[in-house]
Amino acid sequence: MHRISLGNTVFEGANSTYCFDGESTVLIDTGVAIDETRAELESELAAIGVEFADVDAIVLTHYHADHSGLAGEIQAESDATVYAHPADAPLIAGDAGAWEDLEATQRRLFEEWGMPEPAREELLGFLRMSESEGIYGEPVDVTPVEDGETLSFGVGTDERELELEVCHTPGHTAGHICLVHDEEIFTGDALLPEYTPNVGGADVRVDRPLKQYLRTLEIIADGGFDRAWPGHREPIDDPAQRARRIRDHHEERAFRVLSALESSEPADAWTVSDRLFGDLSTIHILHGPGEASAHLEHLTRTGALERGDAGYRLADGVEERIREREDGRWPL
Repeated sequence: MHRISLGNTVFEGANSTYCFDGESTVLIDTGVAIDETRAELESELAAIGVEFADVDAIVLTHYHADHSGLAGEIQAESDATVYAHPADAPLIAGDAGAWEDLEATQRRLFEEWGMPEPAREELLGFLRMSESEGIYGEPVDVTPVEDGETLSFGVGTDERELELEVCHTPGHTAGHICLVHDEEIFTGDALLPEYTPNVGGADVRVDRPLKQYLRTLEIIADGGFDRAWPGHREPIDDPAQRARRIRDHHEERAFRVLSALESSEPADAWTVSDRLFGDLSTIHILHGPGEASAHLEHLTRTGALERGDAGYRLADGVEERIREREDGRWPL
C-alpha cells in the first residue's frame, strides 16, 4: 500500500490518497479536482508505475471535494468502479436535485443560526467561487456500498486477496465511511491526527450530528485497531487514544458552549459561535456556527439547555453545575 500526500489551496490540504497496486489497482480517495492536485497525483502514481487508466476501483470515504474530486476523471480514463455510501452517492454523482436540496438546507439554517447578511454573502461567494473552479470534478457513476459490506479486489502485492470492510461512520457527513483492512482502518475525515473533524457545518444534512459522531468515535475506539490511516496528514499509531481525545475535546467544547450562555440572554448559534471562535472567514463561516449548533442541539436534547423563540438558554440548575465542574468538561 502506498500513501500519497496531496496539497491543495482550496481547503485544508495535505490530503492522503491510498493506492493498493497488484493484480488490481485500488485507490481510497482521490484529492480535489484542481490542476495542481491532478498533476501531483499523476506524478506520485507514475513513481509506482500506475497511471489513471490502470485504476480498477476507487473507494470514497465521503463526498467532499478534497476526497472525491478527481474520481470522475479517473473513472473516465479507466472505467474504474467507484464505491461510496448511498447517503453521499448522489452528491458524488453530481445529481442536481441532491445538490439543490443541500443548498436549500444550508440557506434555511443560515437563517435559523442567525448568520448576519455580510457573513452569509462572504460564505456564498466562497462556495460559488469553489464551484466555478470545478473542484468536484466530473460526474461519477457510483456503486453504493452499505455498512458491513466487504469489498474484495483480486490478488494484492502480498499474494492474497485485498479486502476492505465498509464501516458507516456518520457525523462529518451523512454517508461517511471508514474502511477496515486487517487490523488497520482508513478513517477519511472521521479521525484526524491534528484537527478535530467539523461536525454540524460540514454536512448540514446530518440528523443529530454530534450524537452520530460520538457514536463513530466509539466504533473506532472500541475497534482494537493497530493503526489508522486518515484522510489528511500522517498515520495515527494509537487510534483508540486519538478517538478518546477527540471525545474529550467535544466535552470541553460542550462546557465552553454552556459557559458562553452563562448569565446572559438567550443566544442563537451564530452568537455562540462568535463567543467560541471569534471572527470567521471562507468555509469556516459555515463550520463555526454549524459546530455550535450541533452542540446546542445535543445539549438541549440532554436537558442542559432550553430553546425558545429568542434562542438557547441554560436550563434551571445548570449554571451552578457549571461552576462546580473543575475539569472544564461537560459529559455528553
